[in-house]
Amino acid sequence: MRILDLSLTGFRNYESFQCAFDPGVNLIVGQNAQGKTNLLEAICYLSRGSAFRTRREAELIRFGADFAELCATVDSYGREQQLRAVMFAGRRPRQLWLSGVRKNSREDLDGVLNTVLFCPEDLLVLKKGAAERRKLLDDALCQLRPRYALALEEYRRLLAQKAAVLRERIDRPEMLELIPDYNERMAQTGAIIVTTRAKYLRQLELRAAAHHQAFSGGSETLTLSYQTVSSVTDPAAPAAEVYTQLKEHQVSHYRAELESMQCLSGPHKDDFEAALNGLPMKAFASQGQTRTAAISLKLAERDLFEADTGELPVLLLDDVLSELDPGRQDFVLNRIQSGQVFITCCEQEKVTEIGKTIRIENGAIMT
Repeated sequence: MRILDLSLTGFRNYESFQCAFDPGVNLIVGQNAQGKTNLLEAICYLSRGSAFRTRREAELIRFGADFAELCATVDSYGREQQLRAVMFAGRRPRQLWLSGVRKNSREDLDGVLNTVLFCPEDLLVLKKGAAERRKLLDDALCQLRPRYALALEEYRRLLAQKAAVLRERIDRPEMLELIPDYNERMAQTGAIIVTTRAKYLRQLELRAAAHHQAFSGGSETLTLSYQTVSSVTDPAAPAAEVYTQLKEHQVSHYRAELESMQCLSGPHKDDFEAALNGLPMKAFASQGQTRTAAISLKLAERDLFEADTGELPVLLLDDVLSELDPGRQDFVLNRIQSGQVFITCCEQEKVTEIGKTIRIENGAIMT
């Protein structure tokens, strides 16, 4: 899987951009605030239907422009296909196109262009809050498992609606009659989310542990464990079993939800713990260990994409190598010799000269 070419109009700081890419490594070089990360964000948007730095599409449109257009030709599973997205200023909905055919939703583009993104914020994902770790799992699974993406979308909608009912229970107590219906469907979709995440994490652990052992010279063992509500004894059990246990948790926490007026039961607060040699990373890992483990997770995510789909996803590395010492830089580069990779950096001399170098200045290619 690779991107053959990309064109942008009115996207972020790009008035107009067009470029063909190397099937291997593409090094995006330029000073800060010139548009390097914007280029990766455009690729990510075409892959996932959303940006990784903002949820507001208005922020993706160049200041003063009426619209933003993103077009890419991709080689996907041996077929050349065209991806196109158009975002409009104002309230007009976006348009998504695949090979000249307009699509109704982002899900219609699933699997055409898979990407694994690694940005500087990911270096501390194992020490941040649980939301960042859930996002790491959800971003990967939404690309790999369309059924999971639908379940997650429905669960989030139900969660917001149930939370509104709980907040308004004093002024509108009759709305509480809806809670059993919300709980039933949230347990059904929640079971899909929990089991899918837990099974994926077990696979991720095997791959990431191998990468991290190589990073550390065999001195450190990385383990990952999924954490969900207390009633679920095995998060990776069949969904029917997890569903029953989620229902039990809902019943036991119903009074607490009424008193707090918050949703306290379900996978929306789930997490996973990373440990090195049995010690939790959040409390005991050094900065270098945390970075190495985070990189190992992303390399493992890439491995699982290939194992699941038969093709390597496009790897997007945003200013990550600059955070690493030369030895770790070389290790990462040696691990990504196959597949298409986009790497942004400020100083080209810090990176091995392989593939194609694209210099960006003020939203334009410098020749």
